[in-house]
Amino acid sequence: MSSSAQLKRLYQLAVSNIVAIVAVPFAASALLKAAELGPDELLARLRALRPVHMFLAAFVPSAAAAVYLKLRPRAVYMVDYACFRTSPSCRVPFAAFEEHARVWPGFDERSVRFMSRLLERSGLGEETCLPYAQHYIPPSCDLESSRAEAELIVFSAIDDLLAKTKVAPVDIDILVVNCSLFAPTPSFADMIVNRYNLRKDVRNVHLAGMGCSAGLISVGLARNLLQVAPRGSNALVVSTETITPNYYMGKERAMLLPNCLFRMGGAAVLLSTNGANARFRLARVVRTLTGSQDGAYRCVYQEEDERGNVGINLSKDLMSVAGEALKANITAMGPLVLPASEQLLFALSFIARRVVNRGIKPYIPDFRTAFEHFCIHAGGRAVIDELQRSLTLSDEQVEASRMTLHRFGNTSSSSLWYELAYVEAKGRMRKGDRVWMIGFGSGFKCNSAAWECIRPPAAPGGADGPWAACVHRYPVDIPDVLKH
Repeated sequence: MSSSAQLKRLYQLAVSNIVAIVAVPFAASALLKAAELGPDELLARLRALRPVHMFLAAFVPSAAAAVYLKLRPRAVYMVDYACFRTSPSCRVPFAAFEEHARVWPGFDERSVRFMSRLLERSGLGEETCLPYAQHYIPPSCDLESSRAEAELIVFSAIDDLLAKTKVAPVDIDILVVNCSLFAPTPSFADMIVNRYNLRKDVRNVHLAGMGCSAGLISVGLARNLLQVAPRGSNALVVSTETITPNYYMGKERAMLLPNCLFRMGGAAVLLSTNGANARFRLARVVRTLTGSQDGAYRCVYQEEDERGNVGINLSKDLMSVAGEALKANITAMGPLVLPASEQLLFALSFIARRVVNRGIKPYIPDFRTAFEHFCIHAGGRAVIDELQRSLTLSDEQVEASRMTLHRFGNTSSSSLWYELAYVEAKGRMRKGDRVWMIGFGSGFKCNSAAWECIRPPAAPGGADGPWAACVHRYPVDIPDVLKH
């Protein structure tokens, strides 16, 4: 360890234990004073106190503690989670993707070459999956096929979750589902209520149009509902995106990128205010919205091209918009999770820039002091690269994001859960470890959640998760030409 690293470590220890450092001398002096007075003198002074003083000394702290316990928000726990496990029959190797694109008359040779180059640089591997309807020539985008994809993914994830948690559908009090681009009638929430025969009084919500960060919005909404529901209530959160009706069949380059990145996936999560069998505690949820700015609002925009083909237009300013949203989000998240040593350095840097010299380089807080694991939305290679640079993370700390992108592609709002599953499948999760989930979405949003591990997984190697059949092959090497 270098001398500068040792000095910083010493500083962190000193600031983190400042209360003890200050309190010990006062406690020592108090004990010395008490020893000088002797037991008889101390007893005489206590007897001299009036009864009202004794009553207030005992009642006021007790009353304050009771009010605090009554008013503080209830703790919310993650009982467990499950991710949709893709089938080899849905696999789309690069060669198959390119072959289908060439056969489809909607694409010209220029568009096919463009998508092929994007795939080569995307960070995706050869095992990512598209729904069955996308394997047809031409791809099927009808309502029936879209519903079939949604039911396959959502029901599979929920079935796995209920089997893992041993929770009966009748015990679910709250249901929150998010799927941005496919919002049929009846809704996804109604579809789940019907399939699992949920109670008539279940509170249910379907969030649409909220983008790839909607999974954490759903978690935040479920948390808020749980905190006002009867104690011990359970909330089922389901996050997915339906690919079938959203395959772009035009020639606009800015709208072809989602075809190359987005793949099928979904996750189901059980939250509760009963921590008896929980695996994680939800510590924080921070949401940042920059949609008041026109550039941010339109940087991920669903629209029609000049030929009437509907798709998602990704602006060239997307990364700069995401960077600004991330900056705002970590500014809000930092004071909630960072140790005092990092907050003090940030405050001193801020004051120095304002008072002394604006040319002083701002101090970037070290979030590695607050979290052991990072789950960064696998939105694309550039997104992961930018967050790794901005947060000064190591390759190992972004490994879960890169490998999730390689194996499953961008599964939208569910990608964070595949990343958490990767960390656990690798056996890296320990009791007390803290996890930071960061998601980006249209609008433009940057949302994040902090979790604390209560109980690591019982099954080693992700035996019952989405990585069960392949985790032994990861991490894989992604050549520098793809990473940079």
